[in-house]
Amino acid sequence: MTPTRTPSFRQRREWLRAALAATGGLALPGWMHTALAASTRTPGQLTATPTARVIVVGGGMAGATVAKYLRLWGNNLEVTLVEPNATYLSCIMSSLVLTGQRTMAAQSFNYKTLASRYGVKVVIDKVTGIDPANRRVTLASGGTLSADRIVIAPGIDFDPVPGLTDPNAMPHAWKAGSQTTTLRQQLQALPAQGTAILTIPPTPYRCPPGPYERACLLADWLKKYKPGAKLLVLDANPDFVAEKDNFSRAFYDLHAGVIEYHTSVAIQSADAATMTLQTSAGAVHGDVINLIPRQRCAPIVAATGLANATDGRFAGVDVLSYESLVSPGIHVIGDSSATTQPKAGHIANQEAKVCADAIVRLLAGQALDPAPVTNSACYSTITMSQASWLTAVFQYDAGSHAMASVANASGASSGWSTGNFEQMNTWFKALMADTFA
Repeated sequence: MTPTRTPSFRQRREWLRAALAATGGLALPGWMHTALAASTRTPGQLTATPTARVIVVGGGMAGATVAKYLRLWGNNLEVTLVEPNATYLSCIMSSLVLTGQRTMAAQSFNYKTLASRYGVKVVIDKVTGIDPANRRVTLASGGTLSADRIVIAPGIDFDPVPGLTDPNAMPHAWKAGSQTTTLRQQLQALPAQGTAILTIPPTPYRCPPGPYERACLLADWLKKYKPGAKLLVLDANPDFVAEKDNFSRAFYDLHAGVIEYHTSVAIQSADAATMTLQTSAGAVHGDVINLIPRQRCAPIVAATGLANATDGRFAGVDVLSYESLVSPGIHVIGDSSATTQPKAGHIANQEAKVCADAIVRLLAGQALDPAPVTNSACYSTITMSQASWLTAVFQYDAGSHAMASVANASGASSGWSTGNFEQMNTWFKALMADTFA
């Protein structure tokens, strides 16, 4: 394979800015073309001793993206991706599996292209320990790997719910997989005039608009397939945490006959035998309960001593590089990190690119980009055929050392449409291609 010239630091920065500016105005086709064009740059295979080695722990949206772009932008950089599952199941759009509009196969992505096209070394194994001082990881198989830098991108974990010994009895389906299928089956078996419950945990949690869009989607599905059924939405937060205008219209108008929305309701315990939740507002019974617990960083992050932010729930990082604030040489990206940006698949993809650029700079002894920009774009299903959209741009603020929302580059659609629903599918395909293809 003929090596291609590695993009310069300036080229990488300008590419990121151009891509993010496009999505900031929701000119998604422009972003898609930019992102997919970048994916056509194929790095040369390692032909000599690597200049440096990087281990990436976790192959989700953040981990797969950073592995790919480290190889795209790193000159003879060896990248090893360690992931326990051979197939990644995307949470994005997985609620459509609940309504039967998508299959789990449509949510599935693998690492073959990362390995064959970009030269990422893919190890299907579980990381059981990380030694930050020596930059070494231990694998469940008994082996060890060492590197110059380690990127940790393991996603989220859930707080246990008192009384709930079998999570499948009240599945969260907030990680796409078996619980998605289980919740789908439970909804199909919902009795006539039955009651379904969806709980929303306190922030921060993965995908801020996600529970609200799932509620809208399920309400529309209930109208069609379970007429007379109710959906109780128990929100631990005092109000909608995203797209308030669109979701309030959908809850109180479009789906008013199905959704009952209650705010500031904390889940205290669960009893699967009686399908009852004990809450701060009293006991609530449902025939199907989609219980989404409070979230925290993945166990490997806490076990490594990196969970030093958000009351010990997430890992504090320097957002110029996503390097841990407590362990130099260790980077944390995606849902396990604590930043002012939302925990979402698109943001994970963006953080990964900033991190990849930073690592290449650091390994070359260069200064970090002093003003990174990231973007979060997503669509929300309001019905089974209509969607709204939301976008936000974040710019590094040197005063607070945090990513600050750029107000005039952020916003949401006014209402929803079938056109947005169609565009959602195009956006999803482009985003996943930018990560895995």
